[in-house]
Amino acid sequence: MQLVVKTVAAASVKTATLVVPVGEGRQLGAVAKAIDLATEGALAAILKRGDLVGKPGQTLLLHNLPGLKAERVLLVGCGKEEALGDRTWRKLVASVAGALRNLAGTDAVLALDDIAVTNRDGHYGKYRLLAETLLDGTYVFDRFKSQKAEPRALKKVTLLADKAGLSEVERAVKHATAITSGMALTRDLGNLPPNICHPSFLAEQAKDLGKAHKGLKVEVLDEKKIKDLGMGAFYAVGQGSDQPPRLIVMQYQGAKKTDKPFVLVGKGITFDTGGISLKPGAGMDEMKYDMGGAASVFGTLRAVLELQLPINLVCLLACAENMPSGGATRPGDIVTTMSGQTVEILNTDAEGRLVLCDTLTYAERFKPQAVIDIATLTGACIVALGSHTSGLMGNNDDLVGQLLDAGKRADDRAWQLPLFEEYQEQLDSPFADIANIGGPKAGSITAGCFLSRFAKNYSWAHLDIAGTAWTSGGKDKGATGRPVPLLTQYLLDRAGV
Repeated sequence: MQLVVKTVAAASVKTATLVVPVGEGRQLGAVAKAIDLATEGALAAILKRGDLVGKPGQTLLLHNLPGLKAERVLLVGCGKEEALGDRTWRKLVASVAGALRNLAGTDAVLALDDIAVTNRDGHYGKYRLLAETLLDGTYVFDRFKSQKAEPRALKKVTLLADKAGLSEVERAVKHATAITSGMALTRDLGNLPPNICHPSFLAEQAKDLGKAHKGLKVEVLDEKKIKDLGMGAFYAVGQGSDQPPRLIVMQYQGAKKTDKPFVLVGKGITFDTGGISLKPGAGMDEMKYDMGGAASVFGTLRAVLELQLPINLVCLLACAENMPSGGATRPGDIVTTMSGQTVEILNTDAEGRLVLCDTLTYAERFKPQAVIDIATLTGACIVALGSHTSGLMGNNDDLVGQLLDAGKRADDRAWQLPLFEEYQEQLDSPFADIANIGGPKAGSITAGCFLSRFAKNYSWAHLDIAGTAWTSGGKDKGATGRPVPLLTQYLLDRAGV
């Protein structure tokens, strides 16, 4: 779907469908009043029948209104006079998109300038959420279906804006287009079956991305290199699988060589059986989503490449498959990490932190401004925060604050969890420097504490996306594309664009 921005009077626009907001109690804003005037009161007369109350998201389709060039007018309720919240605004836009999807017209014009959205001062924030909702709503994953989805009739949507806000709306659409493109890549990778999407496959995807973009350098470290670097924890996770592990390194240079890079580290467990600490069989198919962190780094990088942000960015993807076999790591094994710290593996299903800890040590060589790791790390995070909010921890208050703010503005929120010293004691081991689990209490926090021990030499934050990376069960099961909006917003803020 193509999104364009224009400054033109709604009443004069020629289109298959013109979308106009109406307030609760049949209140007409500036756009609706202009339409009513052009139709010599026809709009007000129709509304008096009571078919549209005006509640947010309620729609009413009208045909052949006199005095208009639009073939149809789609009225959408926008509620009472107070501003809408982000969630209500997204639902309203989704309702409009759903109504347009069922129409035959190839184009539509949205005249929604009248609607105010809470905490979205100006045009940029409101229209970026609108554009992201529209574009992400077109996503379909039917690669393995014999019968593909019917092509959508709607090809082009025009957003009407006043002259004063035109540049901000255009910027919002540009950013939203890049972000949803990144989300689509993240969703595609997550939704792929694990017999196709394994560590070597992700390495090939990275190489293809490097070939397509001149400013992107790609290096893939195989299992021998991982072992030779002393990444004993990383290597241990993949040793039970026929699919060898890969550490994927992608470096984007959009700023001066001397500028320190931002580093994104993604957990890429392409399938997680739990290893010898085998998971229950029910729902295990969803463990293909355990590479959601790596997928979100891919998606964020795509957005950065499309926008050509003036920053330096390093993306590290720690990819392995966690399988039980005669060669798999056992509970009780002790491994030596790249940092020299030893880890007693009490549970082989706590494998994400093992691939991440060595990758966090590897990140030091880039002398980063900040390092953010993203991982579907703990079921405990889902218990704590559900599926709406990502967990956030870190060793730098400024970095944590920047990510929280980015999440609010991108409507892809995170919530900070503590890393108090008391929690570190739960990771004590009688045989090694550290155990890889801290018991049943505060599982998300002790996982963050584990990672913090390998991130002491730079500003670091950890995003636990176990609850937000995918939707479970039923026909709606699938990857969400999160937290690409949050991460991209953070980098947009650093780039100042």
